[in-house]
Amino acid sequence: MRSRLGLWLLLTPVLLWLVLLIVLPHIDLLLMSFRGENDLGEPAWTLANYANFFSEPVYWLTFARTALYAVITTAITAMLAMPVAFYITKLARQRARGALLVLLLLPFWVSELVRVYGWMILLRESGVLNHFMLALGLVHKPVEMLYNDASMIMGLVYTSMLFMVVPLVSVMDSLDDSLIEAAHDLGAHKRAIWRTIIIPHCKPGLVSGSIIVFMLTLGNYLTPNLMGGKNSLWFTEQIYNQFIASFNWNQGAAFGFLLLLLSSLMIWLGLKLTRQKLGEVAS
Repeated sequence: MRSRLGLWLLLTPVLLWLVLLIVLPHIDLLLMSFRGENDLGEPAWTLANYANFFSEPVYWLTFARTALYAVITTAITAMLAMPVAFYITKLARQRARGALLVLLLLPFWVSELVRVYGWMILLRESGVLNHFMLALGLVHKPVEMLYNDASMIMGLVYTSMLFMVVPLVSVMDSLDDSLIEAAHDLGAHKRAIWRTIIIPHCKPGLVSGSIIVFMLTLGNYLTPNLMGGKNSLWFTEQIYNQFIASFNWNQGAAFGFLLLLLSSLMIWLGLKLTRQKLGEVAS
């Protein structure tokens, strides 16, 4: 009885936090997404908020574009994080590992807004990179490197890199070095070692990191808005416009749940393709 009482006392704050701040608000938003007005202007339950999504091309095209670029960002982040995690766990000295992890954490000690503005200072026409390229004679006039899809993806990769490296470091650290050494001694190529030993062993960390990065990228508002510009539409901007600009909470709630449905579907698909279970990835 005492152990059960102690367990419930420990779980009560977490359960209250989940129910009051996550479950109940999401249920209210879900109900709000089905609210609207009938032909007489009276409140009624309707699917019009979801029908508007398919009737306006700008909505579903932005939705598809956001999903595509979120997948691309996740793939690029994974490809960059794998060698970084391998170097930290297998090549760097024991004393240097802590310093390298601190260097990865260091940019995240400041706000995302500050980090994004740092990239904007580097890439803008009057920024640092253009100043050096003009001084070295590499270009004859400033080059606009901001407000395009490439700079937006670069910013998204930068802001989410840590969330991919940390899970990979944790699983790669448990990889026995003798397996890699034995494969190398038997004449295996580096690509074969990565394909048959390292990547299969790191699959749980790779999947968990991909889930986190994909969800963070899909719901990101600041980086696409600042680095992508007007031409790089992101679906979170549509949600923001419905809630804040148009004050149409019913439509914004419907858009929000469509984005939640997309993220859940992509996570389920990723787990099925990699033959992983959510419990294995979460652990």
